[in-house]
Amino acid sequence: MPREPLEAIVLVGGQGTRLRPLTLSAPKPLLPTAGVPFLAHLLARAAAGGVTHVVLATCYKADMFAAHFGDGAAFGLSIDYVQEDVPLDTGGGIRNAASSLRGSGAADPVVVLNCDILSGHDLGAQVDLHIKADAAVTLHLVEVADPSPFGVVPTDGAGRVTAFLEKTPDPVTNRINAGCYVFRREVIGRIPAGRRVSVERETFPGLIEAGELVLGYHEQAYWLDVGTPQAFVRGSCDLVLGRLPAPAVPGPAGPSLLLAGAWVAAGASVSGGTVVGAGASVSAGAIVDGSVLFDGAAVGEGAVVRDSILGRGAIVAPGAVLDGAVVGDGAYIGAGNELARGIRIWPNVRLEPTSVRFSSDA
Repeated sequence: MPREPLEAIVLVGGQGTRLRPLTLSAPKPLLPTAGVPFLAHLLARAAAGGVTHVVLATCYKADMFAAHFGDGAAFGLSIDYVQEDVPLDTGGGIRNAASSLRGSGAADPVVVLNCDILSGHDLGAQVDLHIKADAAVTLHLVEVADPSPFGVVPTDGAGRVTAFLEKTPDPVTNRINAGCYVFRREVIGRIPAGRRVSVERETFPGLIEAGELVLGYHEQAYWLDVGTPQAFVRGSCDLVLGRLPAPAVPGPAGPSLLLAGAWVAAGASVSGGTVVGAGASVSAGAIVDGSVLFDGAAVGEGAVVRDSILGRGAIVAPGAVLDGAVVGDGAYIGAGNELARGIRIWPNVRLEPTSVRFSSDA
């Protein structure tokens, strides 16, 4: 039997401090990722998983979201926008956004998505498990090599969550919270309104302590937290390369994606899932590998850009070398500069020739 229309709350209110300076001008979910705003990938996957109505829980630069996504019709969705006057954390944001949900049934499933996450997991299967088990909440769980930076989630043999241990130095399991939840509608209604609430530190532990069924849905599909520059670049490249099927990518899978008006000179090398944004350019002899060039960025002759992000209108002069760098909008990197090891250049900064190097001048 077909399910009733499915609703989702998407948490997009964060300031994206881990991705500064890129998020000084736009919220993280709107940063271009494989040719479209990151949130476009999440909305497309939500629609594919059966979601019909989305409430975006906004706060930071809230007005920019409606300008990009409108009523959601382009994704086959209906989108409403709810703004937090002050940040309410995950639980508070969910509770605040719930006022715009359309369903009224106490047992209605409501999907909650964290906009730091790029995931290929089967959302429909997670929802079906939740409904069949009549769980209070069902959490998507994945296994990672190093769980210490994440909330770890031990479960029993039946998949019931037995604890929720947020970022512990001695994890008891490598199974972590993957940032996608399915709530019973009435459980959201029990989250305190009008104040900061963390689902990870307050809501989930409280449900477990009360003996309610918090269920784990374990699936080891593609999963990535894109909250850091390194992970953001990796996620964009993986989408371009086709490692995660993504209907929102505006082009076929391949070694690079060139947007409208992008130009790559003969003899330049662009590879590794690189995106060359609209109106951006790569000059002769340049090497650009595994990077994201925002609209209007320019890479000069013989320059090397690897595993890096160039903001809108940023310029890399001929012969400069970037390896794991983040360059803000409108910045200028002069010839002879060598930027590496996660260095971040703020918007509109001008680095004169040979201002910064990580190696001796040969």
